[in-house]
Amino acid sequence: MAPSETKFKVAAVHASPIFMNKSATLAKVISLIEQAASEQVRFLAFPETFVPGYPYFIECYPPITQAPALARYAEESVVVSSDLAAVAQACKEKNVGISLGVSERMEGGYTLFNSQVMMDSDGEIVSVHRKLQPTYVERMVWAQGGGATLDVKPLAAVGGFNVGGLACWENTMNGARQALIAQNQHIHIAAWPALSTLSGFESTANAQIEALAKTHALTAQVFVLVASNYVDQTCLDWMAANLGPQSFVKPGGGWSSIIHPFCSLLAAPVEGGKSGDVLVKAEIDLSDLKTVKVWIDSNGHYARPEVVQFSLDKTPLWGDEKRGEGWWRKEGSTSANRVRVGNGGKEEGGGERGGGDGSV
Repeated sequence: MAPSETKFKVAAVHASPIFMNKSATLAKVISLIEQAASEQVRFLAFPETFVPGYPYFIECYPPITQAPALARYAEESVVVSSDLAAVAQACKEKNVGISLGVSERMEGGYTLFNSQVMMDSDGEIVSVHRKLQPTYVERMVWAQGGGATLDVKPLAAVGGFNVGGLACWENTMNGARQALIAQNQHIHIAAWPALSTLSGFESTANAQIEALAKTHALTAQVFVLVASNYVDQTCLDWMAANLGPQSFVKPGGGWSSIIHPFCSLLAAPVEGGKSGDVLVKAEIDLSDLKTVKVWIDSNGHYARPEVVQFSLDKTPLWGDEKRGEGWWRKEGSTSANRVRVGNGGKEEGGGERGGGDGSV
């Protein structure tokens, strides 16, 4: 059944974390959720690895010198099953859904992933997407994700419409984007670091981010929330104190906006850190898809499956994923407040969440 509510106020977080401080940054996440609720925002998208911050030092120093910093980074990374209870409570109390970028640490171990945690407005974690391909020196930090976490989920926060996301240059992976299209994505979260502050990317990064966001908006017919952080002095001071001087990362950076499926900017882009932390807000109207899909429907009349075929391997890649649905919960635990989302985002009783049918 098509959702009855189609208009929602959403926001992309353009902010800096409390670098390398998980507890302080999670407190900041809660504060931003509270701010969003006070401004009638229903869904909030956070930047890539907002907790505990993107590890910019990997771009700046010889690998052999980074081992202590990487060990500390692992300690400050998020164990989804145990570190997010207060964030979940804030989502539930404030009736706000979020996509939270985290450096995820596997429960009981030290393997890390670049992850997006999707949490609904009832405080329930509905998915954890692990970035498929860490970029360049990111491979020293994060393991590869697999197809089992490449999905979209219907969220009550946005009336049961389907939300999914990708991190940074994962948005260049046409196959990954097609996987989301094939699952009837309606809202896309493009999570980024402050790429334009890196040496060599000053004049190109923001253009790349905007181009990739608009490409997916049009080719997938989705609303895109682009959320980036910016580099603040806390980050630079930490790197200098722990690894020494460097000249490859500067203050500022980042490009955040909200984009319509036909590529218009619904929220003016925010860049750099001069304005401090900003919630980049816009109202999106999912009923616009009715007209957009007349022209192009990449999961329907524009797909031509008899000519071009696509497949996605959803086989669990890592041991914890093999526990099945809800693998991110603490092993052996159950959730008391799981709901099925459908019928316009209304609760339909216990059990796992159902997929949206893609109708508007």
